[in-house]
Amino acid sequence: MIFTPRLFAKDPTPPSGPRYRSFLMFGAPGCGKGTQGAILGRIPRFNHCACGEVFRSLDTRTALGQQFVEYSSRGELVPDDLTVQLWKANIKSREDSHLFKPDIDFLVLDGIPRSVGQALIMEAHIEVVQVFHLACPNRQELFRRLRKRALKENRLDDASDEVITRRLKTYEEESKPLLDYYSEKLVTEVDASQHPARVFHSILSKILSLPIWQEASETIY
Repeated sequence: MIFTPRLFAKDPTPPSGPRYRSFLMFGAPGCGKGTQGAILGRIPRFNHCACGEVFRSLDTRTALGQQFVEYSSRGELVPDDLTVQLWKANIKSREDSHLFKPDIDFLVLDGIPRSVGQALIMEAHIEVVQVFHLACPNRQELFRRLRKRALKENRLDDASDEVITRRLKTYEEESKPLLDYYSEKLVTEVDASQHPARVFHSILSKILSLPIWQEASETIY
């Protein structure tokens, strides 16, 4: 299922309190952003939130969950404002259960925002510290990774070249413009065709060099 923007909307529920300090894992399907986000999320004071997992674990008995089902059951695109509300509900649940402590933790977001429309809404809720663009110009490598993942997760429909081509086209048209939305100083390009360990080394090295991290690390424990 593809979640893409249907409209640009203002968030109906203004935030209370400071914005969440966030690192964004960004790139085409198959670039490894989920893998890198999960690795970083295992380090204390980093909380990984994968938008795909949020939707897969959604409680359809809730009001928001029922709205989501209304769109998905009709095969319609989920509006940006609803997508962000679902994400916010998940983060609020983490806060309430003390799994995420926004005063000392950094969010690691993967799969959201995935459009300029979502980014506009989320500006009120997140302070983007750095965007890691996991670049993999070799499309054949992306095809290989996506086929392998689909087979591993037993999602055979997602292994077809037609589906993969459509996903990459959606990324190019609707997600990639985010790189122009954020200022150049916030975007770090990482060669995602390298071994995952080297990719993670590049990401972590950049984080350790950031003043906001250096300041936070002094009192992080």
